[in-house]
Amino acid sequence: MKKKGSLSLLALMLVFSVVLAACGNNNENASGSSSPSASAGASGSAAPSGKPINLYVENEIKNLSQWAASDDISFTVLNNVSEGLYRLDADNNPQPALAQDVAISDDKLTYTFTLRDGIQWSNGTPITAADFKYAWLGEMNPTTATNGYSFILTDYIVGGAEYAAGTGTADQVAIEAKDDKTLVVTLKQPTPFFLRLTSLVPYFPLNEAFVTSQGDQYGLAADKLIYAGPYVLESFDIAAGAVLKKNPTYWDNSNVKTDTINLKVIKEQSTALNAYKAGQIDRVTLASSDVDANKSNPEFGTGIKFRTTYLQFNTKAEGLSNVNIRKALSLAFDSNILAATILNNGSSGASGLIPDLMSGDGTKTFRELNGKVIEANIEKAKELWAQGVQELGSAPKLTLLIADTSEVKDVATFLQSEFKNNLGIDVAIDTKTSKARNELMDNNNYQMAVTAWGADYDDAMTYMDLWTNHTPYRGNYESSEYDALIANAKKETDDAKRADMLLQAEKQLVDTDAVVAPIYFGGYSFLQKSNVTGLIYHPYGNPVEFKSAVAQ
Repeated sequence: MKKKGSLSLLALMLVFSVVLAACGNNNENASGSSSPSASAGASGSAAPSGKPINLYVENEIKNLSQWAASDDISFTVLNNVSEGLYRLDADNNPQPALAQDVAISDDKLTYTFTLRDGIQWSNGTPITAADFKYAWLGEMNPTTATNGYSFILTDYIVGGAEYAAGTGTADQVAIEAKDDKTLVVTLKQPTPFFLRLTSLVPYFPLNEAFVTSQGDQYGLAADKLIYAGPYVLESFDIAAGAVLKKNPTYWDNSNVKTDTINLKVIKEQSTALNAYKAGQIDRVTLASSDVDANKSNPEFGTGIKFRTTYLQFNTKAEGLSNVNIRKALSLAFDSNILAATILNNGSSGASGLIPDLMSGDGTKTFRELNGKVIEANIEKAKELWAQGVQELGSAPKLTLLIADTSEVKDVATFLQSEFKNNLGIDVAIDTKTSKARNELMDNNNYQMAVTAWGADYDDAMTYMDLWTNHTPYRGNYESSEYDALIANAKKETDDAKRADMLLQAEKQLVDTDAVVAPIYFGGYSFLQKSNVTGLIYHPYGNPVEFKSAVAQ
């Protein structure tokens, strides 16, 4: 998830091993065979395991108050001790959870959710439609929510933005608890991914009476929470970790496969790897330096995340205002070499802005539909560079702005070398703190920069509408044709037509106008004990599902 115009959930979310160092997606065991998926878990074919599963996180579990939680660790815990109307399955598709089903109006604007019979909080209180309305309004209200994720509701629900801004009232927000089992929500525009949004933590229900009774202590200890998910917290220590126990009141309790999940706080990667080797934890994320030594291990695996690192060109900057110069730079490096030899962590060379496996038209992924919109072509890059230099009158002097992280530094050095070898040009590297880099970009003081974006939700729009704001950070890109494609896609109710507009938009952004040059799609490598199966990792949103996990 991403905060609009700010940091994202994926960026804010602390990197940690339970979620594979970022919202990774791997639903297989280490040997590569399919592990139990959400659907397999629902079959009830395996009895709950007496063996606990031991995992770790790389930082403290800061706060489990739903309105305050803003990091990946907290979101992982909350996703497993509560749930929303829908929950993602092993294929990242939304499946009914606390909701039994939904009716969607013909104009795709009104969603009428029917809750399951008999669902209840861990204290025996019924879960009702009012619990969702209370939680959602609280998330929109800046006086109650401090996590910065109101946008994930207010961007979509009628009246939400006005309520959050103080120009509207709660009564004007289109969320109606029609009765205890019926929740009606009206959206501003067709949103094909809305059911996926309801699986996210900010969309989870909250019990008003309990939250109010706990005051400012809510979410700070195991007994300061009540639970609606597969697990409850037996214990919770900010610095040490947490113990999750199977929730006896959960509606699908019979299909929760493991009785106990232990989460330990281990901050050093080397310490975690040693703990894994000693059998103290069941899964560990590998540093790039440890990948080669473990690739032949049958417990080795890789996964992906919906995150694209790319070159952002400033279309108003000296030299880079020329489209042929931008196109030349885009084609002058081979990101597959970068991913395989330098990153070496499960990342892959980018073939477009939208990552592999993101949804497309409902039948094929976006990448399957649009294919490769960018691919290294050194000879073409040389031709375009020469043409651009001729148009400018001289070769531009270029500087690449980057943040001071080790991975980005490696990427920048690789690009610098590729530009030298393939175009014969010297590109300077300007390294700044992440904050300083962002400020320079915001203030239009850069030519090109390495930056990244991680998905808020499983739809190309989470990327494509960024470049309609015409800001310096997005390269000062202005195109009425591009803006129209995005605006029309947001209103289109036909999925195929909508997808076609987004496909055209990606080609225009990356190929025709060369506003960005995608570099690589995020990935990770890990080791997982061969007796542990059914852990489900998602490339966006709530990072990991424990519900179907089992240790044989």
